Amino acid sequence: MSKEFSCSIKRIRFDENYQPAESTRLTTNFANLARGEQREDNLRKTLNMINNRFNALAHSDNPNADRYSVEVDIISANMDIEGKGDAFPIIEMLQTTIVDHKDNTRIDGMIGNSFSSYVRDYDFSVVLPEHFDKNPGCPPPAEFGELHGKLFQYLLQSEAYKANFSKTPVICLSVSTSKAYHRTANQHPVLGVEYRQDEYSLTDDYFHKMGLTVRYFMPTGSVAPLAFYFAGDLLSDYTDLELISAIATMESFQKIYRPEIYNANSTAAQVYQPSLTYQDYSLTQVVYDREERSQMAVTQGKFTEEQFIKPYQNILEEWAADFEVSRSTVRKRAA
Repeated sequence: MSKEFSCSIKRIRFDENYQPAESTRLTTNFANLARGEQREDNLRKTLNMINNRFNALAHSDNPNADRYSVEVDIISANMDIEGKGDAFPIIEMLQTTIVDHKDNTRIDGMIGNSFSSYVRDYDFSVVLPEHFDKNPGCPPPAEFGELHGKLFQYLLQSEAYKANFSKTPVICLSVSTSKAYHRTANQHPVLGVEYRQDEYSLTDDYFHKMGLTVRYFMPTGSVAPLAFYFAGDLLSDYTDLELISAIATMESFQKIYRPEIYNANSTAAQVYQPSLTYQDYSLTQVVYDREERSQMAVTQGKFTEEQFIKPYQNILEEWAADFEVSRSTVRKRAA
């Protein structure tokens, strides 16, 4: 039987008063917005963007586009490997709650949305560059992402996760700039037009090892498809309002982080290849330091190596060798 790790869940409200916790990865996009002289203005404008987009998509019985507002909580999952109280911040996601001002009710939104992981920083900023330096032109090692994927699946099976969330996460990210996406005839009333691609990206494969399938949709009013990573059935396991909360939250963030793609002045074509060198786009009024984020990924990857991978290497390797992946978690990719 595999060794048991202790998991715990903490949450902090993402609002105009948000201050990043010490354990929060500084490369985390929402933490980047919450620093500097314009932090409160940044946060206020971001939340307004989320609310406006939500109401635009949830337009039924919403003539003034002000029926709903979205609350966002940052969910930090910590894991204690040795049971000595030294918990490492293993995963960070977002949870939304929808406030219906017409009916005066609160509705669970999506868990997941953004995805932040120190171990992913280690994999992509330490392991991968070292591998390519030694093996130029070769694909990533076969075991790349295996430990991270098993840690994620272990978290989802933990009592801490089940006590806090009734559904598995849906992660909503930018599409890859290295791949071309083809528009299909399939259209969902909330998610919009589906896109497909012939070859999965490195990120797609990494999330697949976490037990997540990927599909790409461009919602009504969007200019580029989003990548949705999920376990189970994206179209039937989640309500329309849950899906809208994910779109509104993550598309707003992507307009800030990747305006060349998600705030472009033209809509994705039948065959679409995203590019960060695209010039015809608009900037939001939210200040974001993308260069700092890129530099910090390496620093935090090395931090993870020193504080988590090396100290617990033997324990983690033994645990990963024995850990049995849940068949209910891992699904085949969407056809």
